[in-house]
Parts: sequence; structure tokens; C-alpha cells
Amino acid sequence: MKIAILGFGNVGKQFANLFSQAGHEVVIGLRSVSSQELPYPSATFQEAAAVADIVAIAIPFTACADVLPELAEATKEKVVIDSTNPLNADWSPKLLGQENSASEEISRLLPEAYVVKAFNTIFADVMNEPVKDGQAITAFIAGDNDEAKQKVIALARTIGYAPIDTGPLYTARYLESMAHLNIQLAVGQDGGTNAAFIYLQPKLA
Repeated sequence: MKIAILGFGNVGKQFANLFSQAGHEVVIGLRSVSSQELPYPSATFQEAAAVADIVAIAIPFTACADVLPELAEATKEKVVIDSTNPLNADWSPKLLGQENSASEEISRLLPEAYVVKAFNTIFADVMNEPVKDGQAITAFIAGDNDEAKQKVIALARTIGYAPIDTGPLYTARYLESMAHLNIQLAVGQDGGTNAAFIYLQPKLA
């Protein structure tokens, strides 16, 4: 499977490493392709999205309104993974209203893509170690298209996470609130970013 990763910051680098180690082909989407050598093939955002089976957003949410509209055609009927969180520059929550989320905003920017919320509750610092203390980190996943969600669930398993389907895309509102709590514990309470959510469920007979 070919995965386009939009952005090559902390999250984009972790995605590239995890996906490539799991055997997927990776291409990095950038605003403009520079002469700087990257460890993975790179292209413009539009070129990368056009050749990919799945597109993973790894740019800040605040950049999405500028970048994504031009990718509407390239992402048509493709799975788009949204790992963003609505944040201000100081990491405080960027308020979008009670009946909105970053994922829902992105789905309006890419109306014919299958937007799936995933990996937004996992700090980049721990993405490369999906198992902590013997337990797989939980990857909470939300989306309106079941087939698209199943593809992301399968992808999450291939890189070592324990995926949980939280329901339709509007449940991304709850996942983004979880990310805000995670940031508060890490930054506001000085807990650090070497932490992750692990959701334990009783095994049914």
C-alpha cells in the first residue's frame, strides 16, 4: 500500500518510519520539494496525494485550510487519515464549538474523501514504541465510512497499536478533547510527553 504523508515534522517522521517498517511504500508530501535530501521519496502535496492509496495528514490543523482545498480532486474517494488537533500556538485548545471538530472541518475541505480520525491522542515522542509496559497503545479511530475505517484499523494493527472504533466522525470531538487532556497532563502538569492512553476492556467469553 502506498501512503502519502503530508508534512515531515515530528509526527510525519514517525508515520514514515512506522509505515515503511511495516512494509508500506511511503511518499512525503511537501509544500515545495527542496534540494534537501530526505530518507524517503518526496513530492509536492498534490503530487503525493495523487499517487497514494491513503493520505495521512501530518501538518498542523491551522495549516489545513490553506493546504487541503487544492487536494480535493487528488483525494477523491481516498482514505484520508486526520491526526491533527485544534491547537493554538501555545498548545492550548483552539475552540471550534461544541458541535464541530478538526476532522469535521477537514471533511468539509475534502468533501469527497473518506476522512478518518486516528492517532491524534498519541504523542510523537512515543509513536515509535507502540507497546508500553507490555500493553499496546490504543489508537482511537472515528469515521463515517466503515470500509475506510477498517483500512485504518488494519493499518494501525500492522504498526503495533491496539485500534478501537469510536463510531462516526463526529466522535472526533471527544478524541480531540482527549488529546487536549493529554497535553494538559504533559505540559500543564509537567508530566512529560512519554505517555499514552491504553484502553482496557474485559474479554468477553
